[in-house]
Amino acid sequence: MNEQYSPTGFRVLPTVVKHLLIINVLMFLAAITLERFHIDLTDLLGLHFFKASDFHIYQFITYMFMHANFGHLFFNMFALWMFGNTLENIWGSQRFLLFYMVCGIGAGLCQELVQYIQYTTSLAEYATVNMGGQIIPMSSYLNMMNTVGASGAIYGLLLAFGMMFPNSQIYLYFLFPIKAKWFVIGYAVIELISGFGGADNVAHFAHLGGMLFGLILILYWRKKGFSGPNFNFNLKAWWQKQKDRIGKKRVKYTPFEEVHEVPRNDGEYNRQRAERERNVDAILDKVSKNGYASLTDEEKEFLFKNSK
Repeated sequence: MNEQYSPTGFRVLPTVVKHLLIINVLMFLAAITLERFHIDLTDLLGLHFFKASDFHIYQFITYMFMHANFGHLFFNMFALWMFGNTLENIWGSQRFLLFYMVCGIGAGLCQELVQYIQYTTSLAEYATVNMGGQIIPMSSYLNMMNTVGASGAIYGLLLAFGMMFPNSQIYLYFLFPIKAKWFVIGYAVIELISGFGGADNVAHFAHLGGMLFGLILILYWRKKGFSGPNFNFNLKAWWQKQKDRIGKKRVKYTPFEEVHEVPRNDGEYNRQRAERERNVDAILDKVSKNGYASLTDEEKEFLFKNSK
């Protein structure tokens, strides 16, 4: 069976992909421009280690829009267009943006975890660091741990594409055809090996973190039946649903709330029974005067339970 995907009838540059491309390019140009005025935008918006003084919580989002150099920006943006346009056309803009941000933030969290492990196992006991002849305080060294780039989110998109179109052909270096599933597996293995054995200043575990969070989100969507192409994630409706769930937790006692306590004696039993009968009579009087539609949900529920 041929699973080669063809984007016929789809937008080549859908809304979210287009805006992500624009924002990333503008941020790259802004960083170059502001550098002339001695403003390091990469340092301000990149993701610092959470124990460093330069760390801010917003950096979990802003770091995705900063890049170290033109090559870093180009390949990330090319991959964003290559895989993102297909996914956004199928998923819709809201779901695609949610997935992209979850992968990017998840990648940042994984990078922070790896840095924390490195810190506790090899750095925490020292007050200074020898930087090849120059000794600097540990606090300054921690501020140098700065992660930038959309790669974590991009690796999440790569995983999603490979899961949705496993036998689709991808041309490695524009020359060598390879099925998407092997392309994804190969990249994951390379990142894992590089993460444990490399010292190339690349956040390999952040890339793997983006794939991991992407996998978790896709599996969650499939479990909930959200894997079809017609799925439309409505963030406003989801939030309203959560508020409705919270609202269902009643905290005030009402006269129509069912009594769950076991009566301690005959007198208590008779008292509870008389109270229920009075409430039933009051509800029935209300029905006779104003009709059943005038009852509240609590009154209807109480009447149903005590009329059996």
